[in-house]
Amino acid sequence: MSKKKYYVSVQSRTIMERQGDAAYELEIEATPEELRQLQSLFEEMEASDQDAYFRTHFPGIPYHHDSENDRYDDSLKRVYRTLYSLGTEETKSHIAAMNVGV
Repeated sequence: MSKKKYYVSVQSRTIMERQGDAAYELEIEATPEELRQLQSLFEEMEASDQDAYFRTHFPGIPYHHDSENDRYDDSLKRVYRTLYSLGTEETKSHIAAMNVGV
């Protein structure tokens, strides 16, 4: 199956076909199946982000002892690993420079 170029914003968790549709951080090339996998990772990231948000209403739990934050961090790393594998050379270089453990 052939790959198409997409424009991705991790911050807003969006994947766009047209470059000018909205702000984006990274460019990737993906098949429809790879795109579905990335969208699924964004959905997992959203769910873990909401769990971490609700936990913030209980002060006194250090970040490094918080399983909700651990799940969010893990989902974010999986998103960046996927984006690195699908990314253009510029995207790969940018992610590598971020030092996010990919």
